[in-house]
Amino acid sequence: MTPGRPDGEGVATPGSAGLSRPGLRGREAELERLRALVEAVRDGEGGAVASLRGEPGIGKTVLLEETVSIARARGFAVSHGRAEELHELAPLASLASGLLHGDPPLLSSTDFADLAGHHDQRVWLVERLAQLIEERAAATPVLVAIDDVQWADPLSRFALGVLPARLLSSPVLWLLAGRNAPEPYGQGPRTTTLPLRPLSGTALAALARDVLGEDVPERVARLLDGAAGNPFLASEMLTGIAASGGDGPQPPERLVLGVRDRLAGLRPDTLHFLRIGSVLGRAFTLADAAALCGRPASGLGAELDEAISTGLLHDEGERLLFRHDLLRQAVYADLTPSVRRALHREAASRLVAAGRSSVDAVPHLLKSAEPGDLEAVGLLGAAATDMIAVMPERAADLATRALELVPRHAPMMFDVGERAVVALTRAGRYTRARDTGDALLARRPPLEVFARLQCVLGDTLWHLDEVHELTRRSTAALAAVTDPVVRARLTARLAMARSRGRDLGAARETGERALAEAERAGDREARVLALWALGEIALNAGDCAAAVEHHTALSVFDTAFLPEEAVARIHTDDFDTVRRLLGTAGDAPLRPAMLIWAQGTLNMGLGRLDDADADFVTAERLEADLHVPGNLVNIRVNRGLLAMLRGDRDAAREHLDVVRAAVAARPNTGNHAAHQYFEAVVADAGGDHAAAAELVRSAQRDHPLLRWRLLRPHVVQAVGIALRGGDRNLAEDLAAQAGEHAARNPSVPTARGAAAHAAGLVDADPGLLERSVRVLLTGPRPLPLAAASADLGRALLTAGDPAAAPALARAHDIYTRAGADAEADRVRADPERAAGRSGRRTGGLRPRHGQGWDALTASERKVARLIAAGHTNRSAAEALVVSPHTVNTHLASIFRKLSVRSRVHLARIVLAEGDAGKPPAAE
Repeated sequence: MTPGRPDGEGVATPGSAGLSRPGLRGREAELERLRALVEAVRDGEGGAVASLRGEPGIGKTVLLEETVSIARARGFAVSHGRAEELHELAPLASLASGLLHGDPPLLSSTDFADLAGHHDQRVWLVERLAQLIEERAAATPVLVAIDDVQWADPLSRFALGVLPARLLSSPVLWLLAGRNAPEPYGQGPRTTTLPLRPLSGTALAALARDVLGEDVPERVARLLDGAAGNPFLASEMLTGIAASGGDGPQPPERLVLGVRDRLAGLRPDTLHFLRIGSVLGRAFTLADAAALCGRPASGLGAELDEAISTGLLHDEGERLLFRHDLLRQAVYADLTPSVRRALHREAASRLVAAGRSSVDAVPHLLKSAEPGDLEAVGLLGAAATDMIAVMPERAADLATRALELVPRHAPMMFDVGERAVVALTRAGRYTRARDTGDALLARRPPLEVFARLQCVLGDTLWHLDEVHELTRRSTAALAAVTDPVVRARLTARLAMARSRGRDLGAARETGERALAEAERAGDREARVLALWALGEIALNAGDCAAAVEHHTALSVFDTAFLPEEAVARIHTDDFDTVRRLLGTAGDAPLRPAMLIWAQGTLNMGLGRLDDADADFVTAERLEADLHVPGNLVNIRVNRGLLAMLRGDRDAAREHLDVVRAAVAARPNTGNHAAHQYFEAVVADAGGDHAAAAELVRSAQRDHPLLRWRLLRPHVVQAVGIALRGGDRNLAEDLAAQAGEHAARNPSVPTARGAAAHAAGLVDADPGLLERSVRVLLTGPRPLPLAAASADLGRALLTAGDPAAAPALARAHDIYTRAGADAEADRVRADPERAAGRSGRRTGGLRPRHGQGWDALTASERKVARLIAAGHTNRSAAEALVVSPHTVNTHLASIFRKLSVRSRVHLARIVLAEGDAGKPPAAE
């Protein structure tokens, strides 16, 4: 093996004609597949992922480097980086190791600084990174190669889990090399996994001929069996044999661990220097090694020269690198466990003393800290605090490890434990968080500590939907607390719990008290909680104006809650203000899933069913990326109701299955209410009217918050279900609620129109139905207007009134424009049924095309034309005034329906359709 080579997975190959790099013997098939992937991406086949997997020394690095060379030769812009074991806590370090290097680098230092400034907003960061790579890929294909990806830092792992799918339509090839363990990223329909298996005997023989010439003694072939097909170990053996002239057999076990032969001949100071380096990691700086050796860096020249000359280290200039991780592991393995632990602990202290961050010290602490190490407790806690916004899962690991190190009766136990509860809750480990908090409470802490712990456990209990327990604990803690900040937060938590109860008047009083206490205490968290609780209480009480007031105050105070203000305003029919709000949110990095949920809710209100569905799909995808599907039930219920409007009952049932599973996994009061109502709609459409009416009745009885939320905007549909189920009392109750809701919200056309519509159905009164239409004509929602017009037309049709025709025509036109095909079919069939003809029934008899250009929605066609014209996702989003996330959702649907894999293929189809003369106006 040539000393100094950083990859170390090959040997000098004088006889390997046709192989451009050492170490490729036996990997010809894998190399050909990688070459084909490079060429497919270059030729416009879209993005792809290649995953190289195998044990250390199996040849991953040399294959990756060869692929990088091939890609460069074919005009790719290349990012070639490496993840490092002891740097896994540095946000985005693994991706940055390649993105910031190259000629020119894939990302400028300015672009990366912008990303780093938002590292705590993962979705925003990945979207912005995708935009930058997409823009670069528009000019030239891109290869992003990362070696040792198993060590990738959490933020880089998150990005790698999202970016390949996000950039699937762009010419970007992701090449990820790592150990055998399955990877939680880089998977998808365009993923090629290449498991590197041990070399065959034929390949090992060829490798031996490359090093030793054509005459390979039989005893060498037998010795190579000790390498078990690992090319690095085989190369080490052959290098040793070549260096010794082939004289005298070496013991196989010493050949397999060939590095020990070199270690045994080193001077003691060099051996100590290498052992220090192995503790610091595969890559380390001379300054760090010198500090740990207790010597000046200038005094280590002889040791460094000897380590390099024996082929163990490679000098990259800014840092030193073990030529292969197996070499580092061999040196590291010669340290006894107690020495390893001591060196790691000393390394942590030295790094901190040198002014390095806790992120640099923590990997060493995790390998060395023992119970009672209070410095380690502090550093782990500081690192957890720094990471909680970036990677809450890793922060939870660090915080719980810090808690494990605290002596059992140490006073700091409660402070460290409180941080662990917060971190576990932020990571979504709610049961573990509650158990940790309860274990601390079992130690009978002082009353103030008891109250503080109950306060942080309040967030946990809210997420677990343990509302009654939250109420009980908050009440008990309030009796013990004197700290005004903790009191304000506990009172706000109590208000949130009471927002789910029946006495919303008492809940409102609690919320107002919490807000006053928060303002007196000057506590931001308590104020946010109090305003949020007051907004939720107002929505649950049907007081839309108060909900807007509180959510607007919350949004002004904390812009992360802009989606809540938007949704509250949607309830008041103030769609113009909502459009402005969402327009100003634009590129905001905060809570993109909730912003898109609000956009979907607006589009649903506007009757833009295709756009609403795309928004809901996008919101669900973004939540899934973060592993926090908090809004999954509401998303799927809305998508199911959209599917029913379209007449796609199969899709509705699929959504219902997801809802059932989600509610079973996370029993939330609001989720149960939405679930029951959706079950009622599906049962009613299937003809089981009695069961549907019972579901609505039980939802009203068991979930009081639904009594008012059902009225926005489903009360008319619920009244129809009750009437068809023969439950007139339920229908009258719902209509009475609608009237009360309208009285509370006199400025909201939808509230007044729905009340008149519901009463008109219950009383069979065409006059009320006509009033409903008049009111709804002044509002912004087309679908309630269509429903009222349809019911008015049916009533007039029954009475033989010729005014039925224009009412039914209005309903049909609105439903058709919205894409509510099932409802449009029902309205068209009404006159035929009234005339005694067999009118064509609905229920999904006109399914949409599943494939081809005709299967695209109007919004998808707009996106397709923009992308085909050369727009990026970002510029297409700006042209359509939507989120780039939504454009990506449309694009994924377009690719699926058109069976294409790249923008090049899409452009050809769009061009063909343009030649066929299908102008946008026809859509």
